[in-house]
Amino acid sequence: MAALSIREVSRTFPGGRGRAPTQALSASSLEVADNDFITILGPSGCGKSTLLRIVAGLDVASSGTVLLDGAPVAGPGADRGMVFQSYTLFPWLTVRENICFGLREQAVPAARQAEIAAHFIAQVGLRGFEDHFPKMLSGGMQQRTALARALANDPKVLLMDEPFGALDHQTRELMQELLLDIWETHRKTVLFVTHDIDEAIFMANRVVVMSARPGRIKHEETIGFAHPRDYRIKTSIDFARHKARLTDEIRVETQRAALAG
Repeated sequence: MAALSIREVSRTFPGGRGRAPTQALSASSLEVADNDFITILGPSGCGKSTLLRIVAGLDVASSGTVLLDGAPVAGPGADRGMVFQSYTLFPWLTVRENICFGLREQAVPAARQAEIAAHFIAQVGLRGFEDHFPKMLSGGMQQRTALARALANDPKVLLMDEPFGALDHQTRELMQELLLDIWETHRKTVLFVTHDIDEAIFMANRVVVMSARPGRIKHEETIGFAHPRDYRIKTSIDFARHKARLTDEIRVETQRAALAG
């Protein structure tokens, strides 16, 4: 059995003030193996984030079901960690306090909180910034804090919604490498939404492409690069072949979305 099973999940948002309902997501299915790393590509508005929010338990499917280790997902849970494009840090808490937030909610002893926080602060390269507040950090450092906070709760599945989309190019590439290093150590199951084809290929074991709205999963591509991955694979012939195929898939759907208005 797959660790995460998305079965015929759809989502329709009700209309208002005389407007018709909006179907954001057509019935979609996806089987995600334990410790897999899957990236999700698709044109804007195709339902990528909606699908991720349903898996997180932050939204409810109109039909279908999501199973985690065979049990239906009925709401948010500590077994799923979410990282958004906006850093969603608590501005009144320090880096250490933000990372410990979920642990405090679970009544983890203070000494253990400090141990876990120190471990992930070191992993994401924030030693020396433990007592800084978010406003004192760069965007990349804030996203490192958000990643450490998600990992500190030891979720089975890590859900990432364009987590590096607001970062400059160089910082984004460094964050990709950092996340892969962490994944290679902890082997979490990851669903990662992105608009960036290079990022999708570099990060994933499998790339999933969604159609224009109402989104559905229309293409899956296995990425066979070995781990650990080096940034230089982005200049390889195999990488270029993956990129050409995925660019064609996305281009068709982007044109469809534009024509649909």
